[in-house]
Amino acid sequence: MATDTHRAIEAVWRIEAPRLIAGLTRLVRDVGTAEELAQDALVAALEQWPAEGVPGNPGAWLMTTAKRRAIDQLRRDETFRRKVAEVGRELRESAPDVGALVAEDDGIGDDLLRLVFVACHPVLSTEARAALTLRLLGGLSTGEIARAFLVPEATVAQRIVRAKKTLANARVPFEVPRGDELAARLCSVLEVIYLIFNEGYSATAGDDWMRPGLCEDALRLGRILARLTPREPEAHGLVALMEIQASRSPARTGPGGEPILLADQNRARWDLLLIRRGLAALDRAEALAGEPGPYVLQAAIAACHARARRFEDTDWARIAGLYERLARAMPSPVVELNRAVALSMAYGPEAGLALLDQLTAVPALRSYHLLPSVRGDLLAKLGRPGEARAEFERAASLTRNERERTLLLNRAAGCDPGAPVSRPARP
Repeated sequence: MATDTHRAIEAVWRIEAPRLIAGLTRLVRDVGTAEELAQDALVAALEQWPAEGVPGNPGAWLMTTAKRRAIDQLRRDETFRRKVAEVGRELRESAPDVGALVAEDDGIGDDLLRLVFVACHPVLSTEARAALTLRLLGGLSTGEIARAFLVPEATVAQRIVRAKKTLANARVPFEVPRGDELAARLCSVLEVIYLIFNEGYSATAGDDWMRPGLCEDALRLGRILARLTPREPEAHGLVALMEIQASRSPARTGPGGEPILLADQNRARWDLLLIRRGLAALDRAEALAGEPGPYVLQAAIAACHARARRFEDTDWARIAGLYERLARAMPSPVVELNRAVALSMAYGPEAGLALLDQLTAVPALRSYHLLPSVRGDLLAKLGRPGEARAEFERAASLTRNERERTLLLNRAAGCDPGAPVSRPARP
């Protein structure tokens, strides 16, 4: 029974932690203090619920308990006397009334949105933003975040502690930015969520090709953001992109966990529900957008793949055109690399290789394993197996993912005059 209760507490915590921390941050104006109060409430639940049973409204119970702890802390700490005048009355009035808390949802959406913008504030490093977002909004433990990104737990713990101190020292307000600042900050939020998704979709290091848990966390965060910002086309565009990409997950690995490239995937295994949800989100984004932004354009590219029943049916000319628009909206060597793939599929390998040859001198791509990997694909198609083999071997030396290294070495080994030509495609 205790084990069942503990499982219930874990499930409740994953669902309620973001709302709880968001509401407490609004009251105490410090994300670190809010998380500590939320953790105190969790400890109280672990102590009381196994004996007393899970309450009918566990989220309200946790909020009530956390607010009472906040009152106690405000009373004890002399440095908070001024804050007592500001928030003490609100805390005392709302804390005892669980029934009122059930209906206290009016500001929850606003509080969650504020918390998203705090956790993804540009004053923090990208790594710190990702860790803090997963901690506060994803409900992940420090150990879970460390395992997801293959870094020591102590490293993640330090990032989170430093992030909270940085936010406090910078006096980052608990608010949704406005005007030009909103657009700039929204880009940071979207970037963090997509970074989390990409690390789950194609792990940069380690023994696993994918980490589905991270994809699920990013999707959950993206859906929350889209609900909280219903008029922002890029928020819907990111959700569309992640839904469609995630739909391929069941077909992206073989029985032993080995990667399966897009050209070779069994599309009957793609998740049609996720595809439908993604296409619906793309429709919402395109209806809101004037000139589509980077995430809407990337979602449109993903939709081209989703709509093709067979790899051979893919509208590569449209994809190449979309990548050209994406390169204007978001200039990037990686976008150009992907455009080269689309050009090669639409107009022949020579067209793609011409663009790739221009990218070989770009400093940002010198250590990027996908550049030699794509060159290997195109050289193989052009009947230049020796050069293709060298490119695949170079790509294998650059990747930190063991599954991908094995794939690339196998493709290098297949580059001989009698071997079948491989097909280029990102899985």
